[in-house]
Amino acid sequence: MSEETTIDTTELGDKIVRVLKTIYDPEIPVDIYELGLIYDVFVNEDNDVKILMTLTSPNCPVAETLPVEVEEKVKSLDAVKDAEVEITFDPPWSQELMSEEAKLELGML
Repeated sequence: MSEETTIDTTELGDKIVRVLKTIYDPEIPVDIYELGLIYDVFVNEDNDVKILMTLTSPNCPVAETLPVEVEEKVKSLDAVKDAEVEITFDPPWSQELMSEEAKLELGML
């Protein structure tokens, strides 16, 4: 892997994070990234993206639509060839996963 490729995947990772920060949990006025719902973002050398994420609960009202929205928004980036979202509840989401910014926004600090 050339150094240039590394920079590209890092740059693409940053772009993906920016897109994720435009997606909000409908019940909480904080984006899914700051909420700590995104566990990992993988980008391979073919610019295929895999996102490992969770939901605030297995009964989350957007369990069906949120992963699709994440996939579609990430796929809309020109550099992304394909995107796949995997939902996991291991470890289960908890408020400790929220960023300081999200906690501040929700008056938890």
